[in-house]
Amino acid sequence: MNKYEIIKNIEQFAPKESAEPWDCVGFEVETSKIDVSKIMLCLTVTDNIIQQAKSQNCDMIISHHPLFFVPLEWADIDIYSAHTNLDKAKGGTTDTMIKVLGFESDNKLEHEYLRFVTFDNSILLDDFIQKLKEISPNLRYVNNKSVSEIKRIAFCAGSGSEFIKDAQQFGADCFVTGDLKFHTALDSNIVVVDVGHFESEILVLPVLKDLIGNNVEVVFADEKSPFNY
Repeated sequence: MNKYEIIKNIEQFAPKESAEPWDCVGFEVETSKIDVSKIMLCLTVTDNIIQQAKSQNCDMIISHHPLFFVPLEWADIDIYSAHTNLDKAKGGTTDTMIKVLGFESDNKLEHEYLRFVTFDNSILLDDFIQKLKEISPNLRYVNNKSVSEIKRIAFCAGSGSEFIKDAQQFGADCFVTGDLKFHTALDSNIVVVDVGHFESEILVLPVLKDLIGNNVEVVFADEKSPFNY
């Protein structure tokens, strides 16, 4: 299949121009080969991922995280990344996490990065934490105010500590993200849950697979969080 047709499908869903100005989305490596027959999907391209792709005869790698430096030895395989544009897209990274958890986004609340879930009645925090453990058994959380019930939850897959004040301004009493910083945790007036950067974003890869379609073989890389617990 023509690789540019594949990328067209992805960019219709997550427009490249919606990415942050600092973000290196798009082709990280663009070879002269036009047609691809097998694609590897991954969260982050590493030497190990490159070797996996080559050993499985993949023509192309599509990742979520971009590359800011491309080693010369990686220059013989197409590599494409959809990062902050995929985060912002409706149905993208954060929306996928919410869907996998069995919740629905509150469409009345709009924020560039955050998504919200609002319950008609408050739910127990302990029950919500147990639900989150389905996607992240080793999560950690902060509850400085000893909250027992929550009603509105803000979500941001990946690294979202910077949006905690936005979450509060939108009336969230709980914020779920993938990278929680120490001082953010220390100062937080709302419950903040760190489910892990990897765990919050790996869920979006099947969405990319659906966008690619059935005219090319797609395989998922064997990757895991770098952290041991």
